[in-house]
Amino acid sequence: MKTALLIIDVQNDYFTNGRMELNNSFDASVKIKELIDSFRKKLMPVVHVQHISTKPGATFFLPDTPGVEFHENVKPVTGEKVVIKNYPNSFRNTDLDDYLKANNISKLVITGMMTHMCVDTTVRAAFDLGYDCYVVGDCCATRSLKIYDTEISSENVQNSFLAALNGVFSKVIKKDDVENLLK
Repeated sequence: MKTALLIIDVQNDYFTNGRMELNNSFDASVKIKELIDSFRKKLMPVVHVQHISTKPGATFFLPDTPGVEFHENVKPVTGEKVVIKNYPNSFRNTDLDDYLKANNISKLVITGMMTHMCVDTTVRAAFDLGYDCYVVGDCCATRSLKIYDTEISSENVQNSFLAALNGVFSKVIKKDDVENLLK
């Protein structure tokens, strides 16, 4: 069973001065960088997912803007797979599933942004496709949400979505647990 690191949408618009700044995005990116370094040292696959908005009226991840580019902490290097997507699900209308299958990858260590949107959607799709998923909770970031007249803090959104993924769809772990997973 081959394992890959999947990094979802760690792009400039999610950081300070971006069009959709997330809570703790920089801290998550630093931890993701450490995971990338670990995977690279072990010569294990690293897959980068980049969202480019094509939806009319989109306000972030717009084509040909600095915000759509990968954040400096997670930039791909030559030989690493880059998947371009236009939907929250990293598998929808992309070659991600074909790439993973062609490379005999069946276990995914998943990181990225936004926890409540693209990470959640991708993890559930990966589960449906038969992948063994591990979400690295402290390597994800999200934002506050509002329903009716109630604001839900980013911390509560993060914890709720990670809790919902943990168990059936994935095992939620912390960055420091990944090394044990890779043994």
